[in-house]
Amino acid sequence: MGYFCPHNGGQLFTHALELCWWFGQDDGGSLRAHRRVVSVSDRTKSRIRQALVTGAARRIGACIAETLHQRACNVFLHYHNSGDAVNQLAAKLNAIRPDSAFTIQADLGVPKDIEYLAGQIKAKTAGLDLLVNNASKFFPTIVGSTTAQQWNDLVNSNLCGPYFLTQALLAELTVAGGSVVNLLDVHAARPMHGHVVYCIAKAGLQMMTLALAKDLGPHIRVNGVAPGAILWPEQDSGSEEQQKILKKTVMGRAGEAQDIASAVAYLGLDATYVTGQVLAVDGGRSLHI
Repeated sequence: MGYFCPHNGGQLFTHALELCWWFGQDDGGSLRAHRRVVSVSDRTKSRIRQALVTGAARRIGACIAETLHQRACNVFLHYHNSGDAVNQLAAKLNAIRPDSAFTIQADLGVPKDIEYLAGQIKAKTAGLDLLVNNASKFFPTIVGSTTAQQWNDLVNSNLCGPYFLTQALLAELTVAGGSVVNLLDVHAARPMHGHVVYCIAKAGLQMMTLALAKDLGPHIRVNGVAPGAILWPEQDSGSEEQQKILKKTVMGRAGEAQDIASAVAYLGLDATYVTGQVLAVDGGRSLHI
């Protein structure tokens, strides 16, 4: 359902729920903030947007997919190995709105799989409103002992896959006047010790974000979201190291997956005059790296 805000120039919203804030005087003459939820014409329901989220089965990817679904998007849920998790997510979303979530398996390090993934999107829709390049591998690499396989795994998932998938879907993104949001990392600009190849790959993805924004505009917008301490790596159980990181975070705490999902929704769906930007969602961590 959409909502209409009469105190915002009559702007139409497609959020599942939109609160309208404005300022006015109360009975005593004091300025006070008010809010109201008001319904809008059914014509906003007719615009169902199409979004593809890579690495959508779990963690931040799943939260992004749910947030976009709440924003009236049909969501294509890409996954590689987490079949059970992605099927559960799709079932949950389809129970809310039938035929609104679709799962697609692909290894983004394999060119034929990228072609297959793009082909599945093309078979379902002529236009793609939003591509979220979220899928990523993350593990340490040490200079002097890095293998070619480690390099390929990190660079393919964090850089090559997003580039070639975006390229494969250019026609669909152009038709829809669509948007690309790449999931970056605050360490794309400021390296993290012991993760050389990962940082190289994310730095490449950050430059890809800027370069594609320049080459694909004005028809396609391209932006990035750079998370800080949001969800700790599953293999990382070092609470002492985590506390060191949080002490260097201005907000003094870790963020939540929803912080990233909200930023993706803003850049991907709302910020129609924003392209070529990287939004750090890190609680001020990048100020102290």
